[in-house]
Amino acid sequence: MVVRMRHNRGQTGSRRSHHKLTAPRLSKDQDGVVHIRHRMNPTTGKYRGRVVVDLAAKKTAKVARQKAKAEQK
Repeated sequence: MVVRMRHNRGQTGSRRSHHKLTAPRLSKDQDGVVHIRHRMNPTTGKYRGRVVVDLAAKKTAKVARQKAKAEQK
């Protein structure tokens, strides 16, 4: 490494000052459940008060697929 290419500690620290990690922003749903902002609630499937993904239907479909797969064997 050539000496003229080196940066001093102040320049290195100034560049690295933006590298810190931040905690994720959390919001409370209308049900009082905490979730990441602008994402649906993973436990209820709701976003902004309305159901986006019907998790109950997904679970019943998954059980039906597993049952059909078990019957094939």
